[in-house]
Amino acid sequence: MGKRRRVAERRSSKRPAMVGGMIAVVVGGAGIGVYALYGGGAAADDTSAAAAKKPAVKTGPLSATEVTTAARSFLTAWQQGKVTQAAAVTDDPAAATALLTGYTKDARITGATLTAGTPAGDKVPFAVKGTVTFEKTSKPVAYDSALTVVRRAEDGKPLVDWHASVVHPDLADGDRLVTGEAGDPPVKALDRDGGELTAKTYPSLGTVLDGLREKYGKKAGGTAGVELRVERGKASKAKKSSDKTLLELSKGTPGTVKTTLSPSLQAAAEKQVASRARASVVVTRASTGEILAVANSNPNFNTAFQGSLAPGSTMKVITSSLLIEKDLASADKTHPCPKFFSYGGWKFQNDDKFEIKGGTFKASFARSCNTAFISQAGKLDDDSLTKQAQQVFGLSLNNWAIGVPTFDGAVPVQSAAQKAAELIGQGGVRMNPLNMASVAATVRSGSFHQPYLVAPSVDDRTLAKAARTMSAKTVSQLRELMNYTAAYGTAAEAMSGLGPDYGAKTGSAEVDGQKEANGWFTAYRGDLAAAGVVQQGGHGSESAGPIVAALLKAGG
Repeated sequence: MGKRRRVAERRSSKRPAMVGGMIAVVVGGAGIGVYALYGGGAAADDTSAAAAKKPAVKTGPLSATEVTTAARSFLTAWQQGKVTQAAAVTDDPAAATALLTGYTKDARITGATLTAGTPAGDKVPFAVKGTVTFEKTSKPVAYDSALTVVRRAEDGKPLVDWHASVVHPDLADGDRLVTGEAGDPPVKALDRDGGELTAKTYPSLGTVLDGLREKYGKKAGGTAGVELRVERGKASKAKKSSDKTLLELSKGTPGTVKTTLSPSLQAAAEKQVASRARASVVVTRASTGEILAVANSNPNFNTAFQGSLAPGSTMKVITSSLLIEKDLASADKTHPCPKFFSYGGWKFQNDDKFEIKGGTFKASFARSCNTAFISQAGKLDDDSLTKQAQQVFGLSLNNWAIGVPTFDGAVPVQSAAQKAAELIGQGGVRMNPLNMASVAATVRSGSFHQPYLVAPSVDDRTLAKAARTMSAKTVSQLRELMNYTAAYGTAAEAMSGLGPDYGAKTGSAEVDGQKEANGWFTAYRGDLAAAGVVQQGGHGSESAGPIVAALLKAGG
């Protein structure tokens, strides 16, 4: 184990054909079944009066001929190693020249053949096959990529829309391909019982294993091998993306890193997210912060640890702790829940415009009444929620050290309508399942324990601490709110049969451009705390709820 994800090799492509001195890009479909002639003479001079007129700039959608011609010109030139010529067919020649030059110089890929597929509108897929050579070791490499043709505004010329992903789909702009001794030795990651963790067995762990290698490769005592890898640029590193191995030319000797993951819970988490699109989930031990499982439907991005999404009504757990501490709400006291409430120029409403007349705060929490929280915005300072999240729940300080890269939540200071929106998990608030599992764990245990995947004793890391803990009265009321929601509120169906030592909160977060909201669910049962999100899943009770509940049940 310890290897980063690889790109599968392909061997089904053809070399370019020579036809009467012409070089042809081999095609897999009928879309680009034409030949490109290079160095075959110039067009005749046109001295007519019409030639002196400035041609009209062509606009509108690209024709199939324009798309195939631009794609053919680029692919043929790249295949022939004519970097300048290929770059000239893109809308960013400088960036294209740098990356295409590095393709042979830094990545050491030679003999590349490019097989174009059938275009789909302005997008042209193509397959790449070549050889990677380092010193005396060579290996074939093959992968699929795609390019998009756009029309240049100033003259209407069709050009390849340049992005690093054209060269390789795993490249983001600013990244590059490099072949050489691995920057980090491989690691053999173990679960809490000593079993090996591999991306083949647990597909969700690919990005986690990349992060473990980057963090512990040198510390774990391994030796580096030789590999073709994606070396991340500044923009990718800012997003905490790890380097990625694409092809291993020679194996290194892995070091060993033990994690806190439970093999049974990890397997259960993988099964749960595999049945839904765009789902992510995390399970932790509330009393210690140990991460027992992490899984994502998309194995290429760890939304569970690094996602930055509005958490919707699950944020009301933090908001409730704030209102209770400031004597603005109490579980069993009457609390307003009107259909609408306006604040800061915005008119807020509840789902289906419901209202609760004469109800308690506990009833509003369990039913997820937005206006019950919005109505208190004017009694709070602009930074009240930010301080509560940071000081009590350890969030939004960017100081977690779990063993791999994470996003630690964001609760920016806002005013007027945006301040009110943050109280219900919209506005500028951003979280991920790891953050929200930690919130449930803080309520269950009574204090914040920074989640971790690798024990801090392994590398003498200092775990993040919360500045203060909630009073026993506040903790007791939060547990009452979450327990009532799990038993009788919006979380009752998902949490059925898991009580009585349990609590939960559902959430739905509206996202611009999405027809369906993101569905959230955070809960605890005994000493387990978990949270999940299903993007475009709608109500959290129906989408993320069953996933989280199944894992709490699986964990005993």
